Amino acid sequence: MQSLAQEIKSFSKNNLRKQCTRVTTLSGRRIIETWKGSAVHVVEDTAQCETACGYVQDNTWDLQVGYIKPYLLLGSQDAAYHFGTLKKYKVTHILNVAYGGESAFPDLFIYKTLSILDLPDTNIISHLQECAQFIAKAKQKGIVLVHSNAGVSRSVSVVIGYLMSREGQTFEDAFSLVKSARPASCPNPGFLEQLKSYQPQDSMYVSNNWCDCSSCSQHSFHWENWLLLLLLLFAFI
Repeated sequence: MQSLAQEIKSFSKNNLRKQCTRVTTLSGRRIIETWKGSAVHVVEDTAQCETACGYVQDNTWDLQVGYIKPYLLLGSQDAAYHFGTLKKYKVTHILNVAYGGESAFPDLFIYKTLSILDLPDTNIISHLQECAQFIAKAKQKGIVLVHSNAGVSRSVSVVIGYLMSREGQTFEDAFSLVKSARPASCPNPGFLEQLKSYQPQDSMYVSNNWCDCSSCSQHSFHWENWLLLLLLLFAFI
């Protein structure tokens, strides 16, 4: 058995096996790099697929729909574009918070679209009230699907915000409910911090003791009416 010193002395790079490296560029082009002496020899990979890209494509549809409430569902853009899924869950309203998304069936469902960027510095709280109002209207007449692109960050944050402002839930309870309904839920760090600090004490939320004034304004007795009634009473005293 040769000693280490003898192996080092007898070493020759000619005894090394030739190795090649296959590289896939961002455009999907595949090349093969092989060392020849001190230079790298590059050739095109003839075995590449015409539809190859620089990443692993997942062409399966994400049709998993999270059941949040009997009137509130959460999912991805795939679910919103799949008529069979919408029909299965008896969806009547669709809230799209993806940027640049289009309505797939505008004649069959009631849509609302808010173009929200999935960036940590996006003010997600500023959109919650408008989203909550649409969900509240959908609650009275049917079932709403809230979706973004992947259905993991923007739409999840909107649903959590709705549960906090309209259902009176804490962030922890709301996030736990959403996560259990749609395991892929993962708001970006900026949205998480905003929701953790969100204090919806100024919002009217729907519970056993509260009502959504936008939905029952025709029955509400405004303070102006009370004032007029008091003036009439004093006039007869």
